[in-house]
Amino acid sequence: MQEQKSNKKEALSMDFKHENNKFSALENSEELAFLSYIPHGDVLTVDHTEVSPKLEGQGIGKKLVAQVVDYARSENKTIDPQCPFAKSVIEKTPEFQDVLAK
Repeated sequence: MQEQKSNKKEALSMDFKHENNKFSALENSEELAFLSYIPHGDVLTVDHTEVSPKLEGQGIGKKLVAQVVDYARSENKTIDPQCPFAKSVIEKTPEFQDVLAK
């Protein structure tokens, strides 16, 4: 069975970076998307997600949310998604809900 290819432009050259309470998506060292959070003890408050219009619709925002979810799990923290985009992605993705702050 052959793998189907998407008509969307693949972000194959996209690099991801985590520093200074921010996950960034970079292409040729240019930041094209980011998700920022504020650490409060055991809770990461996700406050903003932004994706360049040239990357919209390619799932980069969801990949950034997945990265903060993975980071929260690895650090034994929970997430308080104050950013409407991150909140929506986490609520629509059952496998992300284990990290939601109660």
